[in-house]
Amino acid sequence: MTKSLIAENQQLTRAVQLIQLGARMAVLEAETGLSHERLVRLHREVTGQSPSKGQLPYSTDWFMAWQPNIHSSLFMNIHERLDKAVALAPIDLLIKSWELYREELRTLDVDPLLSITRAWRLIKFVQSDMLCLTTCTCCGGHFVTHSHEYGPGMPAFVCGLCEPPARAGKSKRRGAIH
Repeated sequence: MTKSLIAENQQLTRAVQLIQLGARMAVLEAETGLSHERLVRLHREVTGQSPSKGQLPYSTDWFMAWQPNIHSSLFMNIHERLDKAVALAPIDLLIKSWELYREELRTLDVDPLLSITRAWRLIKFVQSDMLCLTTCTCCGGHFVTHSHEYGPGMPAFVCGLCEPPARAGKSKRRGAIH
């Protein structure tokens, strides 16, 4: 069977986009049909350096901390709204959602806490029913929570914006919301 040059070009274009957005190799390998060796060469060509090595973030706990939860929730709301409004391939939906998330934070002069790799992992957690969006009973916003943690017969969910932790907003670190 012959490989389509157009399909291969689309995969290369997506890989370049993902590399420029900072995606790790595992994301590139999972979302493109390109070989590991070819992706390494492409990464070097695009960035001038070898790709990062090491494990991808896997724990759902990172998404539950106060500021990461706000960033993750913003991203997932953008992702879900865009998914309902426009027919895009899943990888294109990830790219577009993350670009919109980053742009929204830029208007607020806040650095993104959520990398494209973490955003990809977040989507995988939601798809595997490990995480979900839960409605805050106070403000009505939708926030990332562990699946099956809140619901009928369980405690009411109040988000970290309605009830921030005691030290909330005291941080000077990147991505902090004040």
